[in-house]
Formats: sequence, C-alpha cells, structure tokens
Amino acid sequence: MDGTAFGRLLRAARQRSLLTLESLSEASGVSVRAISDMERGQSLPRQATLSELMDALALDEGERRQLVEASRRPTRQVPRQLPPDLATFRGREEVLAAVHDLTNGMTRTGRHVVISAIGGMAGVGKTTLAVHWAHQVSHRFPDGQLYVNLRGFDDSGRPLDPGEALRGFLEALGVPSGDVPRDTQERSAMFRARTASRQLIVVLDNARDEEQLRPLLPTSDGCLTIITSRSQLSGLIVADGARLVGLDVWTREEALAALAARIGDERCEAESAAAAELVELCAFLPLAVAIVGAQLSTSPRMPLRSAVRELRETKPRLDALSTGDRRVDVRAVFSWSYRTLSPGTARFFRHLALHPGPSMSAQAGASLAGAGLAVARRHLRELASANLLSRDAEGHYVLHDLVRVYGAELVEQLGDDRLTAETRLLDYLRHNAYTATRTLHTRPGSQPPLPPVAGVVHVAFDSREEALDWYRQEDATLMAALRSLNDQRLLRHRMNLTHDWVSYYSIMGRWADEISTKRITLDAAVALDDPSAIARNAASLARALAEVGRIDEADEQVELMREQLHRLPLLEQAATERGIGWVRGRQGRYTEALHHARRALSLFEELDDRGGMAREMNAVGWYLTLLGHHRQALSMCEQALPILKETGNRRGEAATWDSIGHARQHLGDLDAALANYRRSLQLYGEVLDSYNQADVLDHIASALLELGEDAQARASWMQAAELLSEIGNTRTAEMRTKAETLDGTR
Repeated sequence: MDGTAFGRLLRAARQRSLLTLESLSEASGVSVRAISDMERGQSLPRQATLSELMDALALDEGERRQLVEASRRPTRQVPRQLPPDLATFRGREEVLAAVHDLTNGMTRTGRHVVISAIGGMAGVGKTTLAVHWAHQVSHRFPDGQLYVNLRGFDDSGRPLDPGEALRGFLEALGVPSGDVPRDTQERSAMFRARTASRQLIVVLDNARDEEQLRPLLPTSDGCLTIITSRSQLSGLIVADGARLVGLDVWTREEALAALAARIGDERCEAESAAAAELVELCAFLPLAVAIVGAQLSTSPRMPLRSAVRELRETKPRLDALSTGDRRVDVRAVFSWSYRTLSPGTARFFRHLALHPGPSMSAQAGASLAGAGLAVARRHLRELASANLLSRDAEGHYVLHDLVRVYGAELVEQLGDDRLTAETRLLDYLRHNAYTATRTLHTRPGSQPPLPPVAGVVHVAFDSREEALDWYRQEDATLMAALRSLNDQRLLRHRMNLTHDWVSYYSIMGRWADEISTKRITLDAAVALDDPSAIARNAASLARALAEVGRIDEADEQVELMREQLHRLPLLEQAATERGIGWVRGRQGRYTEALHHARRALSLFEELDDRGGMAREMNAVGWYLTLLGHHRQALSMCEQALPILKETGNRRGEAATWDSIGHARQHLGDLDAALANYRRSLQLYGEVLDSYNQADVLDHIASALLELGEDAQARASWMQAAELLSEIGNTRTAEMRTKAETLDGTR
C-alpha cells in the first residue's frame, strides 16, 4: 500500500483519540515532524515506530491490523536501518553545528567523511547524537542508511566480529547470503565495491577499536560514516583522515532542558533548585538524566526534592560510570529506577539481562522470565517507560550494555535461578520450532520433543508465513544461545536444539547457518556419546556441506554416520541410510545413493512405516532415473504417490511429481513431463519451499527448451533466479546464466 492510505488511517485514528500532533508526539516519543510526514503520505513508519504510535493511540486489534497492513512497503534494496530519532532530543547545538559543517563540506567537495563522536564515559549520548544527525541529513543520501551496534564494550567481552557486521551490510545491500564471501577481507572488498557508486550513511555504533572498524569503512566519496566509541580512536586520524568530534556531558542548561522535555517545564520551574541539583547529581550525563526523567514522568506527584534526597543517599556501586564524585554514580540511578519497579517487573528485568543476544523478542523475554506473554508485554512497557530498555528498528527489545551489566549483577546478588531461566529459553526455541515445522508441513510424522519446562511461551502459527517469520525473528537468538550458554548441564538441550530448524534452513537455502549451528550441536552429541543425535546432526551437517560443494567435509560426516549405524534402532538406521543416500546423490555418486536408498526402503518396510516407505520410494525412483532406468523409476514413484497423499506429505508428493516428470522427459514424453513438473511446482509453492520451486523451474525450462519454446524457457530460468535470490542461494547466478545464454542464440 502507498503512504497516502496509511496517512489517512493514521490521521483518522488520531482524531478519534482526540489527540493533536503534539500530544501524540509526547505520548509516543515520535517527533511531530515524523507524524506529520506520515499523515501527509510522505513516509511510512518502521515497525518500532508504528508500535509506539499504536500503543499511544490505544487502538483495538482490528484497528491495529488495518494500520499494520497499510504500513507494509514493497521489498527493495535501499537499506533503512537507522533506529528512530528521539522526540526528546535537546541541546548539542555547538556539536550539531560542527558536524553539519563537516557534512556540508563533504557535499561541496565530494570527499568521504569519517566522524567519531566520543566522550569519557558510557551514557554520554553518542548514539543518540549520531542517530539524530543521521536522520537530519538522510535526505542527502538517497541510497539509504546502514547501522550496526558493534558491541565494542559489551559485558560479554566479545565485540561483534567485523565479518559478521559486513554480512549484515551486504545482505541489506541486496547480496544473497549464499554469495557473501567467508573471509572478512573478501567481505570488506565486496562491501567497498558495492558502495563505490552509492550515497549512503553508515553508522558504526559502539566500536571497540580501529582494527574492528577498518574493514567496515566504505571508500566512496558519496558515503558519510559516523562512528561512536568509548575509545578515542586517534589512529583513525593518522591513518584514515578521520575528523574526530569530542562529545562531553551536557551543560547544565542542556541537562535541565532535557529533564523538562521529559517531565514538563512547569514541574521544573516549580522546584527549580531541586531540578538543578538533580541534574548535577546525575553529573549532567544524558543517560542518567533520561532515566531520572523517565522515572519522574511515571510518578507525577513525587517531589523533585525527594528524588534528590534518594540519589544523595544511594551509595555508588557502578564504578565504570563514576565521575569521581562519590555522590554521582549511574548505578545509583539504575538502583533508584529499579527499586521503583513493581515486584513482577523487577524480577522480569533481571531475567532479561540473561538473554544471550543483542536484542530479543517479547516471546523470548517472557520465556526467560517464565511469564505469560500478556504479562510480559506489560512489564516491557513499564521498563521502556523507565528507560531501562529500548527497541531497535525491527521492534525487538534491547538492553543497553550497562543496564545489562546491572541486571546481571542483580541476578547474582539475589540468587535468581539462572539455569532454569536459560533452560526455558532453549525450550522456547526448540518447541516452537517443532510447531513451526508442523505448520510448514515439511516433515510430517517426526516425534515431538519432551515437554518443555513450565513458563515457556507457546507461539500459535495460523499460516506458513507466520511460521517463517518466527524463524527469522529468532535465528539470531538461536545462534547466540548456542555460542553463549555453555553450562554443561545444558549440553543435552544444546544437542537437540536445532532438530526442527532443519526445515527452515532447507526452505530458505541457508546452508551456511545450518553448517554453523550443526557443528555446535554435533559437538554436544559427541560429548554425550548419543548415537542417535550424532547420526541426526551429522546427516544435517553433511547435507548442508554437500549443498555448498564442500564434498570432502561432507564425506567426513558420512563416515561418522556409518560408524553409528550398528548402535541405532531400526527407524533411525533407516533415516541414517536415507541421509547417506541423499549426500551421495548430491555428490553425483548415483549407484551408491541408490544402494543406500534401497537399504532405507527395506528398513521402512520392515517397520511397516508407510510414510517412510513412500518418501524412500521416491528417492529410489529418483536415483533410478538419474542412472537411466526411467521406466523402473516411473513404476516406483507412481506407487509412492497415493501413500504420500494419504499421509499428507505434500512436500514429498511435490518431490515425487518432479521425479516422475524427469523420467517422462527422458522417455521423450515432454507434454506429460511438463504437466508433472507444474504439479510439483504448485505443491512446493503451497508449502513455501522456494529452493525446490527453483529446482523444478530449472527442469521445466529444460523441457521447454527441448520443445523449442526458448522464450518460455528463459522466463522459467529467470523466475528460478528470482526465487533463489530472495532466499540468498548461491545458485542464483547459475539460473541467470542459463537464461542469458538463450538471448540471440536460437
């Protein structure tokens, strides 16, 4: 939908709520200008901004659904990654004038500008200034904005690897994930090539040092790079020609203006001496003033002098943010803010600090705390209003690094059950993946996991699209959990965690992610000497390795699977034989693949497992047709079809129609083959399997080419390329090349 339709709906909702632009801005935290632009149809909101507007308007579910639908924008390759600008931004006139002079100079001369907004302590407002500046000049950079939190001073002590940051940038610029190089230097070279002719803003937030930054610097004259860091980064001046802007704490006037923006001019004027002492006790630190202001805004009857007294009497504990004056310590501000939370929200806050990733969904946070989702959302709103957490551009919840440190300290001090909380998070990722996979209808009949511990949020999926959206929402949390939750008592949970993520990786063609996660889960399985888990994880890893052409590594996993066969029950033997056959088939070793497929079929028959038999009949048929035994292949696959329909395995049915089409094409019955292929394509579309849709389109194109239908063949290959490009698969270029070779050749 266009912005005009959204603007009409937003204006109508605001007027129904009897709010002015200014009052809606105050209630939501979204600037008046941004709301006005939306209502006039000149812009559409990001998810986080839309959520804040809808909460402020107190819309019902139907109204929210209308606004969400109207706000959807078509996918495009112009990144818009900036976090929202703060409506309460105040002061910094001198600094803003300086950075705008630099931007203006860049525009006049066409030179590349690197800025580092730095200060002596965390919480000085570096990110806020960088984002505000970027929003103010974004109209000068039509190719978009890139943003990344480099976590240079994250409590884990593990700054974000620049290679991972580059992956996110390249994908945002339209590079398929499968085409992103493995080496950081190669990614950096590709990033500079991709940005060479673009006018972009690149915000590198919370950088550790020059070494982390340099691979991320574009070299285009049209790019503005804004860096924030707690380090001085003086090496950038010497080696990279950077211009550094030192950012100090607020002046007294700026701090008072910021406090008044949050709690009202009248309140500050009524107790002007207390207000002045309050910002002094905050050491004019923007983060501290924001937290105090947010807390006071939720306690409108609390005298400012009471807040002053409480801050004076709280002993400093957060040494990292001490100004040297023992009366002024941000931990005291955190402590004061924390103590005013309701008991349930205070407990919830402590559990959020245990989340292993940089951001989290409401469902993941609720599971960590063992709270219901509705209750969790109330806690999250209370924490957001107290400025103890924020939301990123995707609408996920983010704890500031130092707030996370404070929360983790409280967990230790109060003896919260960390192990149970982490178990709940792992169970959340495991059990909802099982439900999502059932919704996708890609692996019917697999055994459900053991029941989760109490307090895990269960997500309901009404469609396959919702299931895929959930996977996308939580894949970063999955990776962080696998890498960070190292308690040996969680080893079995880690071993089984990705069992039902295989379908997502397969549908999306995300082989690199599957390789990364399966190596970790396989290590856990080996440590526990669990033959079933070893075979299962090795099979998934081998499949992903074979997909990306790492044949030798896939062979290592096949050998590991073979070593487990004698230790497995019959059903798992059958699944393992099937997995070995699949890898051999992908390697082009069709005779071996057929042998293992027939062995798996025999085991499924012995078990009277009709679903397994039908799937393996197709596998046998596929390898037969690849070996040239097309009539035998037809017979085998045609026997499989009714069983697959009976068991509801639409993905298996799709694969079987593709096998039948392949056999008939090679028997010369092209019209029948095309009909079979198109039935396969339809079924794969119904289960949202883009990767295999592209594979079938490749087969359709080859049959059309035999019929002399070059234009249709080309269109089929281009459609395959588009599907593969959407999921970031490396075969995109192969399909495009096939299409392009038809131009002018026949």
